[in-house]
Amino acid sequence: MFGGRHRLARRSLLGRLLGVSALVAACSVAATAWLAVQTTSGAIRQEQGRNLTADARIYDTLLGYAARNPTWNGVDATVRKLAEESGRRIALTTQSRQPLADSATAEVPPPLPPQASAVVDPLSVDAVLAARSTEGQGTAADRIDPRAVGPFLLPAAERTELRQLAERHAACLNRSGIAADVVVGPSGRPRIQMVGSVPERALSTKCESIGLNAPTRTERKALDALNGLADACLKRQGREGVRLDQNLFWGEDIAVTRPGQLPYPVPSDARAARPAPVAEAPREFTGEDDRAIASCVGTARSEQLGSYVASPALLFIGDEGGATVPGFDLSPANTAKIAGAAALVLALTVGASVLAGARLVRPLHALTGAAQRMRDGEASASVPVSGDDEIARLAAAFNDMSAHRARLEEQRRAMVSDVAHELRTPLSNIRGWLEAAQDGLADPDPAFVSSLLEEAVQLQHIIDDLQDLAAADAGVLRLHPEPVRVGELLGQVAAAHQARADTAEVTLRVEAADGRMPEVAADPVRLRQAVGNLVSNAVRHTPPGGTVTLRAYGGGGGADARSGDGSEGRSGSDSPTGHGSEGGSGAGSPPGGDVVIEVADTGTGIPAEDLPYVFDRFWRAEKSRSRRTGGSGLGLAIVRKLAEAHGGTAGATSTEGEGSVFVIRLPGRAPTP
Repeated sequence: MFGGRHRLARRSLLGRLLGVSALVAACSVAATAWLAVQTTSGAIRQEQGRNLTADARIYDTLLGYAARNPTWNGVDATVRKLAEESGRRIALTTQSRQPLADSATAEVPPPLPPQASAVVDPLSVDAVLAARSTEGQGTAADRIDPRAVGPFLLPAAERTELRQLAERHAACLNRSGIAADVVVGPSGRPRIQMVGSVPERALSTKCESIGLNAPTRTERKALDALNGLADACLKRQGREGVRLDQNLFWGEDIAVTRPGQLPYPVPSDARAARPAPVAEAPREFTGEDDRAIASCVGTARSEQLGSYVASPALLFIGDEGGATVPGFDLSPANTAKIAGAAALVLALTVGASVLAGARLVRPLHALTGAAQRMRDGEASASVPVSGDDEIARLAAAFNDMSAHRARLEEQRRAMVSDVAHELRTPLSNIRGWLEAAQDGLADPDPAFVSSLLEEAVQLQHIIDDLQDLAAADAGVLRLHPEPVRVGELLGQVAAAHQARADTAEVTLRVEAADGRMPEVAADPVRLRQAVGNLVSNAVRHTPPGGTVTLRAYGGGGGADARSGDGSEGRSGSDSPTGHGSEGGSGAGSPPGGDVVIEVADTGTGIPAEDLPYVFDRFWRAEKSRSRRTGGSGLGLAIVRKLAEAHGGTAGATSTEGEGSVFVIRLPGRAPTP
């Protein structure tokens, strides 16, 4: 059979169809879900990004207010303005949730969410929101807002004096070819900002900035206070105090700023934009000492600025209904819905595939069973045909193949029987005569020898015919083509068969063609054999008083052109007398340059249903016909093979009761003069 049941299941068309359908459905569901999630998530992330940017701006504005004001008094106007610009509800409360400001317009504001959006504390800035802010000025490592300057805030007189020094220094740099501008920090101290230039270039100029870089009286006072707070913290830890410079660096040798260095004498300015110092003091502190000093400096700064900034407040940002920032959360319920929808689509796909696959596989199973019956030699191997789709056409083609195979098998059996019969008859005659001579019942006179020779010649003729057919089937039939005048060849064939025709009282004639006689390139021996087989067949099956006519002409005229050239027939055999409607091995009308050889007789014709088989081997319309009356049954089959070997065709037309015309068409060539 075709293997085990597990192999059938593994190679089943229905199984593969179901597998592919399930895979396609799963991929489709996954792709659709992925695309929907990606699109939705992208839209949500975009919306959240816009909301986060707006929230960061709100946070930064309120953080700046807290850094510049010691209390939250008067923040209502700022909150309402921000709410109007963003279209959001903004609320500020103390850490104990006591209201400070609320932009809600309802008489009874909706309750605030349990979790605040952020904590507004200038001494502990939210790094994420501060980083997204477009207005924030950055934060120092201790997370103190740079706008919280406290006692480092310069009075108006010091600001004016430093501003004048900065403008003169910037003008000097501009005259030296260095683009510079004056930028004022949160404490009011101006600093020089160079545009597109390396700061070290200012060192090569004669622009002095000593007065600009020196700390003012206000800044020295604030720095001394900060240093005292840091030393107190260090002493509590059993460590020695340090001396801080205006950039909040410490060490035994405080780095001295060089002329042209951007001044940052106060911590707030240093946090805003602090370049690396030009000369860094050598450190003799361990890593643990540095961490302790940095911690104490941060604590001291928070303690120093605590009375100058507002207390921490909780910030709530949402819509007027009280909702917070929209988000996307795939809950278990939503996950279950998506999984259920995917399973439903998959189940429907598999169900539809089962129905379609069963309908598709059913005729294939029938074809498989019929093929197995054909292999086992059962007579009936056809399958029912329904519809006009690909499977139906396959079934119809299989039925045609089965019928053709049955006919070939029947012809094979008949051919084997006919070959045995054709060979047995002359061998039996030869044996009988020889046994009679051995027993003294027959004299080996000339008549005796002639009879044995006739039987041997007949036997040799059958064997030669079979050998020719075998060579033609194998494609090894040897031809020796040369220019052949068809008219002369027909005369030679007629002369060779004239005696037989006279014996049968049949008139044998050759009709001359109009104009020059056509010429072909062919093997003259094989072509005479083919035409001779046709003439022998026609004489044998034409009644006394009849006529057999040989003619040749170009492919554009002649009797065949008048009656239509022989339509295709199956491989044929010797025909009995007369010949049905149409048959042959030709494949349609040949081109006009071909040469047509006709052998026409006036026999009774062959029934139309028998004509397609006239070129079959050993085929006889009269099953009772013997070798003596019907030949070997191989003549017409040899005619067809010889015609095909010359690149031509063989066919036949017939009108029952009037006669038949056998036609050989060969590629023509220009006649020689």
